[in-house]
Amino acid sequence: MSQSVTHPTDNPADTADDLLFPVLDEDGAPFWEYAARGELRVQTCAECTAPRFPPRPCCPHCQSFDSHWRATSGRGRIWSFVVPHPPLLPAYAAQAPYNAVVVELADAPRIRLVGNVVTDADARLDSVDPARLRIGAPVRAVFHTPPGGVTVPRWVLERP
Repeated sequence: MSQSVTHPTDNPADTADDLLFPVLDEDGAPFWEYAARGELRVQTCAECTAPRFPPRPCCPHCQSFDSHWRATSGRGRIWSFVVPHPPLLPAYAAQAPYNAVVVELADAPRIRLVGNVVTDADARLDSVDPARLRIGAPVRAVFHTPPGGVTVPRWVLERP
């Protein structure tokens, strides 16, 4: 009797064990807690009001240790993107070609977040044709929670 062997690339990656997820730390934990609620917030200095990302204990502008988490509109523009060939890790091969984007937030200039452009929050990573991506294209945040994983912001294209 023959046995069938399933390779990691035969099925789409859909568990936290297959994909890369953020490592939570004390400074960044609130970002992920807000994301789990469908909110995109950035750490902001309570003294000079400068937004900062990644989150850290001290403001790089005024050295204050006081901060709060400011809500954003969740809108931005593609600042940079890449379509990795071949996929960077075997677990991602079933969803190739996929994109990785850097989005600059509309209401927090110089704050840039990494993610993927997809058709909707729970779509596969390959749901958007890479030919549709352009530097400067408007996007808005949506939130995806994979089974057993951390809720992450993803991006959907908006009409200009």
